[in-house]
This record gives sequence, structure tokens and C-alpha cells, in this order.
Amino acid sequence: MNSGVQQRWVVRQEPGRGAADEWQRVLAATHLAFDLSVPADRMFTGTVVRTRVGFMDLVECRSTPFTGRRGSGMTGEPGADRFGIQILCRGTEHVRSPGSEPVVLSAGALQLWDGMRPVRLDVMTPFVKRTLVFPRERVVNACPRLAEVESLPALGGLPSAGMLTRYVGAMVAELSEMDDRMRETACDIALELIRSIVEPSLPDARAARRDALRARARRYVRAHLADPRLGPETIARALSVSRRTLHNAFQGSDSTVASLVRTARLARSKEDLADPGGGSVTEIAYRWGFADATHFSQAFKREYGMTPREVRALGTRKPCAEPMV
Repeated sequence: MNSGVQQRWVVRQEPGRGAADEWQRVLAATHLAFDLSVPADRMFTGTVVRTRVGFMDLVECRSTPFTGRRGSGMTGEPGADRFGIQILCRGTEHVRSPGSEPVVLSAGALQLWDGMRPVRLDVMTPFVKRTLVFPRERVVNACPRLAEVESLPALGGLPSAGMLTRYVGAMVAELSEMDDRMRETACDIALELIRSIVEPSLPDARAARRDALRARARRYVRAHLADPRLGPETIARALSVSRRTLHNAFQGSDSTVASLVRTARLARSKEDLADPGGGSVTEIAYRWGFADATHFSQAFKREYGMTPREVRALGTRKPCAEPMV
């Protein structure tokens, strides 16, 4: 898309799957691909306006409430090659990402996102946001450590973060008067501002390498939970590091390699137990890598305060948070 070209999408649908599907297509084209749902009891409206500014897109999005989930299996879907920084202009948004505490964003908040990372968002009230969307490669080239850290830095308390908000506002106000050369310059300045704001908050190279190894381990665990051999030795071998290096990467974090595997397996087991068609307790234990049903029951009760059979006896499926490992 040429610099200066503007595109517009409008969705206005009665409650139902059609509204979610249409909004899902719009967000995949402009932001990220999500598994998306909208409230079933109200009209959904959403508008996205995208303007090309140099090699970045300036995207303004406004909509009524919705929920979106981008799991680890969607990293090859639209948006994986994008990196964004959003400014919430109005409304409230809940964001949950692996390795980070859930955050509640309100008007004025800034948030980084990376198309390669899983995320869940809940738009709680009608909202408006502006997002600078860059090719991921450009951002990583400008600030390589962003690709290595386990979780993206929070921008709210960083010095000079407000400067970026003011700059984007000024850029939007002047956009119609800019020629192609000025738009290219405006894009370069925006990326340099992001780099200068974010880079000082990132860990040093050694800490970043440990963060990156933990993130790789979590991705591997997610993909191999059903393998009964999954453990420190197989994970280290798959990641081409020693067991000592792998264990050292988890020192000072909130988990060990073994607890990472155990917690993720128990979470998957709990989901299946809540499903009447999920199989017997023994079948579920074996499905998720537990070789002994008694050990599984004991570990499950320590984690959740209930036995697997007590969860199964509830008889109805209750929504469980997707394990973010």
C-alpha cells in the first residue's frame, strides 16, 4: 500500500456469529488474527481506518465490546509479521499475556504487542484506540532485545512515554498536509521514539538470553504436553542446551522446569475433567502425560484443592483460563 493511502472498514451487525466473523476478518487484515466473540444481546458496531505512513500503518479502531484470543497456535496466522504500539483514547481494555500480569488499560494507556506472542483481550466498554503497526522485522532490527525478552515491557510508567502519545497526536493533526517524504520522516521518528523509550527498560544481554530460553521452553512445553517423556532432559535436548543451563534460566522466576510442565498438564486435565465427554479420570491422566493415576490425583488436589473425581462430579463444563505457560 502506498504512503498516504487510506482504507476504511465498517461493521454493523445484529447479535450473532456473523458480527464476530466479520470483525475477526477486519482485525486480521489490520492488526492480528483472533478467535473472537461479541456479546449475544446487543448490536455490534466497529470501524477501522488505516493510513499508510512510510513503512508503518496508522490504524484508528473504534468498536463496542468484544473478546479476542490469540493462542500460541495462531502465530503463523495474519499479524505474525507485525509489531504494534497502541494508545487507548477512550474505553477500557483487559489484556492478558504469557509471562505478564493481567493489565487493565484505560484512556491514555500505551501498550506494546508482538504478533508472535499469544494474548487475550477483553474490550469491556465502547473504545477508541490508535495503533502504530510496523513490520516486525523493522522493530526488531531497531531494538533487537525486544525479540529476546520473555514479556514485553509495560510502558505506562516509563519516562518519556507521554512524549510518544503527544507526537502521534501531532502527526495525526498534520497528516493531511504531509507529502511522501515527510511521511517517511514521520515514520522514522516514531520508530526511533519507541526504541529510545523502550530500550532502557529492557534487561541486559545475559538476562535477556535467560528470558528468551524460558520463553522457548514454554513454547516447547505447550506443544508437547501429551508426551509422557516431557521433562528437563528432553526439553534441554530439544532446545540444544545443557540441563544446567535450562535450570539456571528458571532461577529467580516463579517456577522451575518441572513445575512448569506439571502445572500446564494439570490445567489441561482440569479442562477435560470439566467436559462430561472428556473421558475417565484415568484416561485423562494418561492423555496428559501422567503415568500413574494415583500420583495424578494427589498432584491435582494439591493444585486445585479438589480431587479429579470431585471436579468430574460437578457435571457441567465451566470455563477455564487457557494455560499461559
